[in-house]
Amino acid sequence: MTVLTDRLGRPMHDLRISVTDRCNFRCRYCMPREVFGRDFAFMPKEQLLSFEEIERLAKIFVALGVKKIRLTGGEPLLRKNITFLIERLTQIDGLEDIGLTTNGVLLEKFAGDLKNAGLNRINVSLDALDEKLCQQINDSGVPSTHILKGIHKAKEVGLNIKINMVVKKGMNEQEILPMAEYFKQHDIPLRYIEFMDVGSTNGWDLKNVMTKKEIYTLLSAHYELEPVDPSYIGEVAKRYRYKGTNTEVGFITSVSESFCSTCTRARLAADGKMYTCLFATDGFDLKQLLRSGADDHKLTETIMQIWGARTDRYSDERTEETARNRKKIEMSYIGG
Repeated sequence: MTVLTDRLGRPMHDLRISVTDRCNFRCRYCMPREVFGRDFAFMPKEQLLSFEEIERLAKIFVALGVKKIRLTGGEPLLRKNITFLIERLTQIDGLEDIGLTTNGVLLEKFAGDLKNAGLNRINVSLDALDEKLCQQINDSGVPSTHILKGIHKAKEVGLNIKINMVVKKGMNEQEILPMAEYFKQHDIPLRYIEFMDVGSTNGWDLKNVMTKKEIYTLLSAHYELEPVDPSYIGEVAKRYRYKGTNTEVGFITSVSESFCSTCTRARLAADGKMYTCLFATDGFDLKQLLRSGADDHKLTETIMQIWGARTDRYSDERTEETARNRKKIEMSYIGG
């Protein structure tokens, strides 16, 4: 089979599927409450892709070369009966891995069901161990202790876990070392994520970015780190290991060290629009095709054309001006 590539020679190996635009957090860097308040109009149910539609599109994406699927949101555990979708996706021939990203609020409740449905991996967003700071960041009153219970429950039932920590100067840089120590002790990989200019409402400013180099320097003063080779083409995290252990720490360096040249990710938003970049301004409406009676051949042809025309390399080209003035899709809609 001919490998589907974009104009820069990048294959399509990963698919992020946002199953809802709703979230029970209002993190300042993602869904600030003054924008996503009580009166904010989220998508009505009929506007969302159904599980059957998601499954149909997923089968086509896998036939075109996708090996890994990650379910995102919003908060994906808010989507009713999400385990049914996971069960269906795990049965797709050729799909090698399925994961899910969550804020952890509902994880203690659903961890066992997710594992039983066939989920392999879970990424949990946690930006501080300090309870009050955690509550301030998520702006929803949820303490870190509640999220940690979900993390340990997920580990107990056998899910592979990674922790995602967005680091922003002036917000939580004092938590870098406590987070490292805690998750090193519990043998859970931690990923530090540079504060990104996703969407148009999170007040992004370059001066608030704590770079991988700065975080690595801080960690290296306390731990001896050794690099880990990438495990596959297009791996986003730059990974290290605490010397003498198998426990990893990694960095997502979208701002300071772009990885556009090896990006293999397509994104499917909750309403069925396909995006070829996290920082996209426009999507391609696959739901309209689905609901107007298009057959699988037409859908396959369309996806091939979209990916084949892809030239996205936003992080390579980012300037403070483009970050400030380019209108981008919100992360809660497109999925992280």
